[in-house]
Amino acid sequence: MDYDSVADELYALRPEEFTAARASAVASARTAGDRELAERIRTLRKPSLAAWVSNLLVRGSPGEVEPLLRLGEGLRQAHQDLDGTQLRELSRRQHALIRALSLRARQLAKEAGHPIGEIVQREVENTLHAVLADPEAARTWAGGRLAKPLSAAVGFPATAEGARPRRPEPPPAPAPSPSRPGKKESEQRRRRLAQAREDAEVAERELRELQDEADAAGRAVTQAKQQVDGLQRRVEELTGELEQVRGEHQQARFAERAARERARTADRRAREAGRKATTAAARLERLTSPSSDV
Repeated sequence: MDYDSVADELYALRPEEFTAARASAVASARTAGDRELAERIRTLRKPSLAAWVSNLLVRGSPGEVEPLLRLGEGLRQAHQDLDGTQLRELSRRQHALIRALSLRARQLAKEAGHPIGEIVQREVENTLHAVLADPEAARTWAGGRLAKPLSAAVGFPATAEGARPRRPEPPPAPAPSPSRPGKKESEQRRRRLAQAREDAEVAERELRELQDEADAAGRAVTQAKQQVDGLQRRVEELTGELEQVRGEHQQARFAERAARERARTADRRAREAGRKATTAAARLERLTSPSSDV
């Protein structure tokens, strides 16, 4: 029994099975005398529905994990290099891949008995955006042990960490020359610089769009989290009521069995009393009949 295998087993379970299985694993570790392992298992958090679906996607479609991780690496590098052409191409692939994975996650959740709505699906998509933007988020997601959905950071780590983006370096200046070939080379250089500036502007616009999208997703996550917290409190209330009703039901069953036993005893005694009464009546009739005086 080791921590990684226990954690993998727990996060592969349906959310409603997690708590009981965790308690069982903690008890097993304590029985084995490994209190440190028991404490580590105890601190594992029950996954939210969106986190469970994200974990389910990793386990149910392992072939899709590596393509998403490679796409994230490419996007972060293109952003760092301000490579507008590459960034536009990868951005198109990003939207298509995230949509496909989101639909796949929804299908897997339905097959596992937990159909999800639009709010949870948006949380799953936001997690995938975070995987593309942040290498640490990518590693966490690929491990399949999320307890809550991930939030996409604004911008990519290359600039968030203070690294200055590398702009396309201008080509070497042509040697001064009054000849016509020198003028032609200078014109080509100006065109390349203009194209580089245009690509950088496009990349910046796309970055702002992605930042706006991340902000909107973050707000959706906050709203969904509030709804989840409210529903979780309601579930806990109903669970408490259910336990109380179960206790009352058990007591009622005990009372029913006791009443049935008393009824059987009373019926048996009544039959015995009936037989005695019949015997006594017959004896009395014999004693009081005229023939008894002869």
